[in-house]
Amino acid sequence: MTDPIRVVLVDDQSLFRAGIRMVVDSQPDLSVVGEAGDGKEALAVVARVQPDVVLMDIRMPVMDGLAATAELLARPDPPRVVMLTTFDLDEAAARAIRQGASGFLLKDADPEFLLAAIRTVHAGSAVIAAAATRELFAAAGPETRPVPASFQTLTDREREVFALAARGLSNAEIAAREFLSEATVKTHISRILTKLALRDRVQLVVFAYDHGLN
Repeated sequence: MTDPIRVVLVDDQSLFRAGIRMVVDSQPDLSVVGEAGDGKEALAVVARVQPDVVLMDIRMPVMDGLAATAELLARPDPPRVVMLTTFDLDEAAARAIRQGASGFLLKDADPEFLLAAIRTVHAGSAVIAAAATRELFAAAGPETRPVPASFQTLTDREREVFALAARGLSNAEIAAREFLSEATVKTHISRILTKLALRDRVQLVVFAYDHGLN
């Protein structure tokens, strides 16, 4: 049996943390290994217990979730971080994703969705769909920067796939649009992410928005 996924909860409301802990610890493959009430405390807890996934509230006293996330993700071999927010189109969540967070969850999300999200980010994916990311960044506004030289290394086909993925299309939708197999699209996406040094499709959408390629 594999070791359970190690989770740290960071939120300034102890009652909220208690509820999340009950949900997470009810699963045999998940375990809450630490809690914190603010970002500064979270940095110490994460350093001590080395979790796989951190559920991080955005708005907290002492140090907010954005500052704590930026510091966590600057460390070697950081955990995956999922932001917790009350608002659907939260500009702060967009900033956290630009920093490298693996997505965001609404605090009133269904328990089943929360559990699936933890497992999803631990497996290396993001917890919000590319289409939702696109909507989020449209609301937050672009941070237009020069297109890096790495983008020029994409082939014509990879640029076509990049453009469709940046618009939020799934692999199946891209395959149907481009008359390709889903396996071929997956290969193209993997090569694009490698060439652009991106972690996942959400980061691809961020890259497109930040460089005016959407």
